[in-house]
Amino acid sequence: MTTSQTSDLQSADLVAKANDRLPLILEDIERVITKETPSHDKEAVAAGAADFVELLRERLGATAEVITVDDTAHVRLRFGSGPARVVLLNHQDTVWPHGTLDRIPFSTDDGILRGPGSFDMLTGAIMSIHASAILREHLGEGGLDGLSILVSGDEEIGSISSSDLIRAEAAEAKAVYVMEASAGGALKLERKGTSNYVLVFTGKASHAGLEPEKGINAGMALALHLPLVADLADTEAGTSVVPTVISAGTTSNTVPAEARVDIDVRARTAAELDRVDAAIRELATRPQLEGSSIEVLGGINRPPFEREQSAVLFERATALAAELGLPAPEGVSVGGASDGNFTAGDGIATLDGLGAVGDGAHAEHEHAVIDEIAPRTALLAALIADQLQG
Repeated sequence: MTTSQTSDLQSADLVAKANDRLPLILEDIERVITKETPSHDKEAVAAGAADFVELLRERLGATAEVITVDDTAHVRLRFGSGPARVVLLNHQDTVWPHGTLDRIPFSTDDGILRGPGSFDMLTGAIMSIHASAILREHLGEGGLDGLSILVSGDEEIGSISSSDLIRAEAAEAKAVYVMEASAGGALKLERKGTSNYVLVFTGKASHAGLEPEKGINAGMALALHLPLVADLADTEAGTSVVPTVISAGTTSNTVPAEARVDIDVRARTAAELDRVDAAIRELATRPQLEGSSIEVLGGINRPPFEREQSAVLFERATALAAELGLPAPEGVSVGGASDGNFTAGDGIATLDGLGAVGDGAHAEHEHAVIDEIAPRTALLAALIADQLQG
C-alpha cells in the first residue's frame, strides 16, 4: 500500500461515508432478514449463502466461494493471494423457525430495526460488507489484500461444521473481528468456553401397573444423578453446570427404559472445562440406580476466549474511536460463546461484539438501533485498515 493511499485514508471522514451508505445498508439487512435461515434447515441456509455470495459481488465486485461441510454451506471471500491477515467473522443462520416473519416482520419504525436475526447477527454481517466497501472505494482494488470475510451457516448450533474452517482461515491473521451484536454497545473482551453434553440413562421397561417391580426406571436413575451433576459447578471460579432439557419414558403406564438430560457448561478457563469434562465422564461410571447404565454424548465445544487475546485490539478500537469523533467503547466479559472463542483459543488477537447495538438475542423483542449502525460500520472500517496497513 502506498504512502499516498495511507494519507488519503487517514484524512477520510469514514463516519460521513458510512452515513451516506445507511439507506443501502438497511436495504441489504431487509434482504437477508426476509430470507429466513433457521440453522437446521440446510436448504434454507444454502439459499442464504448463495444470496450472500451475490451481495458480496454487488457491493465489493468480488467473487466469494461457497464451502460446504457436512451439508452446511459457508461463504468465504478472501482478497489477495496470501493468507488472511484480517478476518471478519459472521454467521447468517438464525434460531428462528420458518414463519417467524409473519409474527415479527422486518420494520424500521421509530429508529428501531426489527425482524428475526436483526440483532443476532444479520445486521453485523451486512455491516462487515459495507465497512469493506468503504475501504475499497478509498484504497482501490488491491487495498483490501489480506482481508477475509467469512459467513458461516451453523453458529447457532455450535459451529460443528464451520469451526475447522474458521480456525484455518485465521491461523496466520493479525486480527479477527467478530460481528456479533452487543447490548448497550460494549465490545466483548472475554467469553466463557462452553461444553455441551447429553447423558443417556438406560433402564428396563415394564408395565407400571401390573409388574413395576420388574422394571428399572431410567427416569429415577436420571433424577438421582442430577444433584451430582449440578454440584460440579463452581460459582467462585465462574463455572456453571446446568441441566436443561430433560425427557423420559414413552407412555404413562410404562416404566421408562430410557431418559435423557442435556447439560450446558460454561467456564472461564480451559482447566475448568477439562475438570468438568473428566468429572461428568467419571460420574457416568457410577449409576445411582442398580441395573441402570449411563452413556455420555458430547463434550467441550468452544475454548474460553480470555481477555489477553482482546487487549491490544481493544486499545486500538478506543484510539480509533477518538480519531473518528466517536464515544470511547466500553468492554465487558460475557458468559455466552461465539466463533471468536475458536480464534482467541488459538492465541489469535480477537475483538468481539462489533455488530449491531440493541437487545433481544433469541427473544421476541430482538432489535437493533439504527442510529448506531453507521458509526460502528465506520469504526470497523478503521479497524480493518489499521491492521492491513500496520
